[in-house]
Amino acid sequence: MEGVGLITILLLGVIVLAIISNKYKFPFPIVLVLSGIAISLIPGLPPISLQPDIVFLIFLPPLLYDASWNTNWYNFKVYKRPILLVAFGLVFFTTFIVGVVAHTFIPGISWPAGFVLGAIISPTDSVAAISMTKGLPLAKRITSILEGESLVNDASGLIAYKYAIAAVMAGNFVFWQAELNFLWVVAGGVGIGLGIGYLAFLMSKGRNFDSIILTSISLIVPFTSYLLANFFEVSGVLAVVTTGLFLSYHSQSIITHQARITRYAVWDVIVFILNGLIFILIGLQLKTIMAGITSYSTGELVFYGILISAVVIITRFIYVVPTALLPRYLSKKIRKEPFDKRYMFIIGWTGIRGVISLAAALSIPILLPDGTAFPARNLIIYLTFCVILATLLVLGLPLPWIIRKLKIQTHSIVAEEYEVRSAILNATIDHLDQNIEKVREEFREKIKRKYDYKLQRIQKTDLPPGYFGNVKPTMTPENIFNQYSQLEVNIINVERRLLQDMYRKGKVSEEIVRKIERELDLEESRLALIMGI
Repeated sequence: MEGVGLITILLLGVIVLAIISNKYKFPFPIVLVLSGIAISLIPGLPPISLQPDIVFLIFLPPLLYDASWNTNWYNFKVYKRPILLVAFGLVFFTTFIVGVVAHTFIPGISWPAGFVLGAIISPTDSVAAISMTKGLPLAKRITSILEGESLVNDASGLIAYKYAIAAVMAGNFVFWQAELNFLWVVAGGVGIGLGIGYLAFLMSKGRNFDSIILTSISLIVPFTSYLLANFFEVSGVLAVVTTGLFLSYHSQSIITHQARITRYAVWDVIVFILNGLIFILIGLQLKTIMAGITSYSTGELVFYGILISAVVIITRFIYVVPTALLPRYLSKKIRKEPFDKRYMFIIGWTGIRGVISLAAALSIPILLPDGTAFPARNLIIYLTFCVILATLLVLGLPLPWIIRKLKIQTHSIVAEEYEVRSAILNATIDHLDQNIEKVREEFREKIKRKYDYKLQRIQKTDLPPGYFGNVKPTMTPENIFNQYSQLEVNIINVERRLLQDMYRKGKVSEEIVRKIERELDLEESRLALIMGI
């Protein structure tokens, strides 16, 4: 219970740091890393130890499932070639290079242990990448490749990690057997993921479940996929990712509007807590980990941390540039695709590591089958933390400045939203014109006025200069588009105060209060989305 209380207090501290991060617009992944270091420096904190398998089970299924659920399947298909090239090729290339460098330059790192380190730090982190690029007007191609890569390379990196761990535990590695087993692990993981996803789809489709049940199903599904895949000794990571992609693709037919609101709220909280918790755990163990590294001086440890971090960063550039140029040289069809060399630099620069690598490091077995300690376990965890810190600080912090200096053609999310809303509203108005003849006239006129008004409103969006030719829009969301929405919010607050006043005076029951409050909250949430706040 003492450990639970300590983690609760530290997690509260992470929440305070998140509030400060939001206020001062400082990247939260960097805050988490720094908080992990700060926790390790607090004197007198007892170390918290978890079984390595428990770390994987607690953190991986929900984090991977959430990332796969939020992946744009269409963009994934469009950019599948660059995504798969970096998600598989770069992961295995990084694992190999890091393994060679670690074994060559760090005494005490065997070949298998070096490849364990390489597999752990080879995948980029989707949460960190999205957090660091959030709000930056990057081209859709870049963001799609980064998000798709972060999802798939989690799977490829963790598969490589599994084989590297097996090589250390067994003391040998037979390449041809590993190739055959790799095919079985991948195919079996994908197959189980599709099977669990389809069962969840059948369970949910056409049933009038409330939002609590549907959200509960979404919480159970990733753990089911992961555990079943592990039972059959195939990739639990791929099973979870496949299940998430399948259910996300079919989400419109299985999730009600209420469940969607509940689901996103619940999952945002879960992912936030898990990200904070993993850095709390590393902070509580970092002092013990450093104390367990007795064969190296402080200067040597600093050098090794810088060395491995530099290798990870440079290896990405070495791989990305020829991988982007070679297909264009070999294929006439690919040469016709739009291409900007500056994109290569941005893709190379955004190789940020995060919570997945940290969870993998903490899940390294403590003992080998013969009872001896896992070789260089503490050193591998330390180096993983160094790489996460280096990529977040060295790559993440200067990213906005680099994008401005490169003058990359940016993607306007405002213009995209305008186009989507215009298309939907115009199609809806056409549908009304063709299908509401038999509706009472007053209903018909009222609903048409509603959608005509919506269409007029979006014309006042603050679009990029010259969007309709060379004329710069003079109307902005702040002074026109949001004024009406803000008035609606103010009126909702009046309704809410009146409702609360009636409740305090005993003029309305609890049930009615909660129902009307929910209506007002949903309406205010809709207006907040329109206003972009």
